[in-house]
Amino acid sequence: MSVIADTPTTAPARGMNALGDLSAHLLSVLENNGADMSQLGVPPQPEPEDGLWEDVAVPQARARRNMWRNSIVDAAHDDYLAFRFDHLDEAQKPKTLERWLDSLVEAKKLDARPEVLNMILPGNIGSGKTAAAISLGNEAAERGLWTLFVKHATYLTWRRPDSAPHNMKAWEVRKRFVECDLLVLDELCGEMDLTATEFARKETIDLIDARIAAGRATAYTTNLRSRRQPGSQAMGVVDILGERLLSRLESSAHLAKIVGPDRRKPARPLDW
Repeated sequence: MSVIADTPTTAPARGMNALGDLSAHLLSVLENNGADMSQLGVPPQPEPEDGLWEDVAVPQARARRNMWRNSIVDAAHDDYLAFRFDHLDEAQKPKTLERWLDSLVEAKKLDARPEVLNMILPGNIGSGKTAAAISLGNEAAERGLWTLFVKHATYLTWRRPDSAPHNMKAWEVRKRFVECDLLVLDELCGEMDLTATEFARKETIDLIDARIAAGRATAYTTNLRSRRQPGSQAMGVVDILGERLLSRLESSAHLAKIVGPDRRKPARPLDW
């Protein structure tokens, strides 16, 4: 007597998957090439909840938000990532920053040059400039602008050979910080108030000039005055960057001076 095993009459074709097992990548390819996904039995995807502009791809916008976050982490300012305009006090000019950001978003939608290209946030050490500037960046990144943060001195270091993080080349550093929609350049001319090398001047002028020429917005914080004060040995920004560039920067800028006591100073002096 022969024994016949129970076997299916037909075997599935090799390499074929059920439609529900199609990869997300393949579904994306089909959708981008005009396939009617409903006819393929794929349910419609929910609308994004990011509140982004209609003409910005959600994955790209999320990637830009991550770039902003990474730039803050690189600067060791992680604690500021939760800050928004609502966290600022009146001395930090939240309404002024919010109105400026509104104008930048509107200009981006229209593919136009912002009317006010630069925001200058001068103030004493510890007055809250960086917190205000990062709050601006947090809000801008949430609204879809490609926003980056970098300290001026850090940018200069990264522009030197083999000094940039994440295996970036020096030219990639310049490209990234020139091309972003909004750059928060913290501590402009910091540590340069007594001496400034030719390299520092050249790189600073190149960065600022390139962003102005391209019509890209920049927010600057600085502890320095615009010009040397009588009786002081400390340089002003004009002594470092030159009158021509400072004039260009100021010609399309809003000044939001942040005045207040040092927020980092202890309530009572420490006895050392």
